[in-house]
Amino acid sequence: MSIIYVLIPIAMLFVVVAVAVFFWAVKSDQFDDLEKQSVSILFEDDDQKTNAIKPETDKEDSEKQESLNRE
Repeated sequence: MSIIYVLIPIAMLFVVVAVAVFFWAVKSDQFDDLEKQSVSILFEDDDQKTNAIKPETDKEDSEKQESLNRE
């Protein structure tokens, strides 16, 4: 029976820690957008490919504009 005097404060401590972690997560916007992270892994490779290609096209576009401005 004396073990209950030890277990109750430990259980209350766990509850306080769990509630504190939950409120920290809500305050730091961990639950703001639940769909983005689940979908982002599906399109990560596509984003990297477009980012790798995009600077080259921007460079080509700027070269074309410079050549048109010279004429």
